[in-house]
Amino acid sequence: MRHVPRARVSRALSVVAALALPLTFTPVAAQADSSPTPAERELIGSVTAPAVKRHLRALQDIADGNDGTRAAGTSGHDASRDYVAAKLRKAGYKVTLQPFNFPFYQEKSTARMERSAPAPRTYAPTPPDGSTAGDFATMSYSGPGEVTAPLQNVDLVLPPGPEPGSTSGCEPADFAGFTPGNIALLQRGTCNFLVKAQNAQAAGAAAAIIFNEGQTGRTETLRGNLGTPVAIPVVGTSFAVGQELSAPAGTVVHLKTDTISEMRTTHNVIAESRWGDPGKVVMAGAHLDSVVAGPGINDNGSGSAAILSVAEALGTVPTKNRLRFAWWSAEELGLLGSRFYVSSLAPADLARIRLYLNVDMIASPNYALKIYDGDDSDAQGASAGPPGSDEIEKLFETYFDSLGQGHNGTDFDGRSDYGPFITAGIPSGGLFTGAEGTKTPEEAALFGGTAGRPYDACYHQACDTIANIDDTALGLNTAALATAVVVYAFSADLPGPGTRATTQARTAVPGPGARLLGQVTR
Repeated sequence: MRHVPRARVSRALSVVAALALPLTFTPVAAQADSSPTPAERELIGSVTAPAVKRHLRALQDIADGNDGTRAAGTSGHDASRDYVAAKLRKAGYKVTLQPFNFPFYQEKSTARMERSAPAPRTYAPTPPDGSTAGDFATMSYSGPGEVTAPLQNVDLVLPPGPEPGSTSGCEPADFAGFTPGNIALLQRGTCNFLVKAQNAQAAGAAAAIIFNEGQTGRTETLRGNLGTPVAIPVVGTSFAVGQELSAPAGTVVHLKTDTISEMRTTHNVIAESRWGDPGKVVMAGAHLDSVVAGPGINDNGSGSAAILSVAEALGTVPTKNRLRFAWWSAEELGLLGSRFYVSSLAPADLARIRLYLNVDMIASPNYALKIYDGDDSDAQGASAGPPGSDEIEKLFETYFDSLGQGHNGTDFDGRSDYGPFITAGIPSGGLFTGAEGTKTPEEAALFGGTAGRPYDACYHQACDTIANIDDTALGLNTAALATAVVVYAFSADLPGPGTRATTQARTAVPGPGARLLGQVTR
């Protein structure tokens, strides 16, 4: 573990010794260098498990009244935004709704693809579980439509070369002689899928089919992401299906996609305390949006409800440092809300944020209590966070240790909203209980639950309801979050160096138009 200044840690963690059982959210000291006062004990004691559950039930009710979802760009997210903002205003915060535009996408029903001639054949769509078992898949941000038209090959390389290198559809010139109204048959290759789709659309294609290129590792059905809405239907297929469709001449295909693919406006919710030094901002955040498929009560109603409860408890308390809380939108589409926020700040404003705490999925039913690995002591994946991240990790570790509660680390893998803050050089940390990953035997011995099963079997599904919440994990993590926020709200010695080179950091932060994380683009 990287060395942490001893004096700073002892002051910041003196409060943890005052903790009792986390499920009742018992008080901690509100100053990092003194014993807790009765008022401070009462303050943290006001963050209760029932309060957090009330917020979760409200988010569930919102989803139930809005087609089962709270995804960015939907009425369910708008209602979630308004609920959180109203609670914060009542608690005394200055609340800002920060708008930004983003590409919204939803596949409303299963696509259809059939060869009408010369020999009729129906192709199987991929299942919604993310596998590539089917013959074709609608590409994310495909336009809607139904068309029956001749298929026209566009600069295909068949048989494929030994190495990837097809430029099919990468240049407008590839469409010389293309008949408007036909369906373009394209091959995966050196440019991204959006370029191919946009060139096909510009050439008058009624739809586009992009098949895998054919080399080892490039044969399965493509589940591509265009990243930006296009107007025409676009699907991906396996190499075998594409090769079959490419011959003979005169092939006619019927293709139907039922999607919503358009630009929409959504909002981050930012709450600023009216107390404390504005040059020393202690910030905590969670994403408020769900995926389209479900209500997102663990992912991430759990984090949203936890920081809302902590914020309510601290709204009228004169803290030493300025508190700022954030509920991000469009996290599920690639951290778009937090990216937009960080990239919109001037260097001086970035420098005022002294640390960022992130809570995302903190009540998984088959949970592990995971603390973000600020010092890279686990030596897994990404490197250590910015200086000071190790101190945040240590505070959470000491909190759990004081309860005799086991914990383990989790990598800063870029999958949640701490990512833009780390890129900007801001000390970061937080809590996580696992998503679609598999619980290890060691974790089952430490936390209970079932080894070999996902931490959250309802991850990104309709069953991520309030029944998908583990109350023990929710209580432990909310109390840990409350501890950290109060420690840093009153600490005279915050983590990390006194200054940061923020100008260079700011230019490195991707803006809201950055490509979605983890997508297949070419």
